[in-house]
Amino acid sequence: MNEFHPTTEEDAASLISDHAVRGAALVVVGGNTRSGFGNRVAAEAVLSSRGLAGIVAYNPGEMVMTARAGTPVAEIEAALAEGGQMMTFEPMDHRALMATEGEPTIGGVFAANVSGPRRFVSGAARDSLLGIRFVNGRGEIVKAGGRVMKNVTGLDLVKLMAGSHGTLGLLTEVTFRVPPRPKTEETIVVSGLNDAEAASAMAAAMALPFEVSGAAHLPLTVGWCFLDGKLPRGEATALRVEGLAGSVSVRAEKLTAAMSRFGSVTRLAEEDSRRLWLEIRDVKPYSDGTMRPVWRVSVAPGAGHQLVAALRLEAGVDAYYDWQGGLVWMRMEAEPEGDLLRRYIQLLGGGHATLLRATPAHRAMTPGFQPLPEAVALLSARVKEKFDPAGIFNPGKMA
Repeated sequence: MNEFHPTTEEDAASLISDHAVRGAALVVVGGNTRSGFGNRVAAEAVLSSRGLAGIVAYNPGEMVMTARAGTPVAEIEAALAEGGQMMTFEPMDHRALMATEGEPTIGGVFAANVSGPRRFVSGAARDSLLGIRFVNGRGEIVKAGGRVMKNVTGLDLVKLMAGSHGTLGLLTEVTFRVPPRPKTEETIVVSGLNDAEAASAMAAAMALPFEVSGAAHLPLTVGWCFLDGKLPRGEATALRVEGLAGSVSVRAEKLTAAMSRFGSVTRLAEEDSRRLWLEIRDVKPYSDGTMRPVWRVSVAPGAGHQLVAALRLEAGVDAYYDWQGGLVWMRMEAEPEGDLLRRYIQLLGGGHATLLRATPAHRAMTPGFQPLPEAVALLSARVKEKFDPAGIFNPGKMA
């Protein structure tokens, strides 16, 4: 398969236009660190944004950065660290889970709407995105949004592209918010709670005025994987507070006192806390070198533990919880069990199940993305037709 790495928007536009005329499909990627994700069909070539790299504009005082889509995430993070700022949505690095190589790119982050542990209080990647440039399926260069936070021109188009997984166009440039990085953080860990008890404890913590920015539950089956076994033995319910050192210390102390009614409580200082949330973000327990199916399931926070309990009655499943229980990372022991999983999701009030990792055979029989309701599917097809009338971008990706 041919690979194209255009270094200018004009080159990308010419290449896409040529493929559109011929009806030749293109697999659109960034660093290709989510290789295999989705339900792709045969394509003539890979079109990568990696040649479109570099930070275009960054002034820490404006709290906004503009970068070309192929810029490595590591380069973005290094620049932001120097400026005392961050991507508040904590994008995951998929390489360990997916057993891929390459380098994550900022365009890939927004194209897949990659969002980590802070998402349930700070929003998803798309909520930080202010402006974009991209090439559509006609080979036209399109700009939407702007470089200043107050400019919302084209905002709907900006958010439409975020999470489209390269099915609507090739992102070439992104502009996004970069708020101040917290000076420090602590995590308190409540030990010994079962899944239902942990859901209640996390809900109680979120109702308190302590600005919890991370809430995860790590059952017995996965708790030992984190921090090289340094967490207290047994189940662990983790709650993070961030900010100025004095504020963090006071809030962590008060949160510890409040949570002590649920179980034994310990505190993790800054270094261990940062490492723990990176490992939660990057799904360390299931980055095991196997191809056992891994699902990313989004449901109401109170429904996550109910979903897992129901599945355990009928299938081999292991799971842990982020986003106060609303994000369930789930590994199946054998088959993906997609129909069963999605049936229980519907019974529990709805949500989304995305098959991140699986063998090619399992992918062939299981839709990778949550099937859309008929009306939404028709609308999505119309949008796709407008952006990519020849249907050349990532065929089958959203199946």
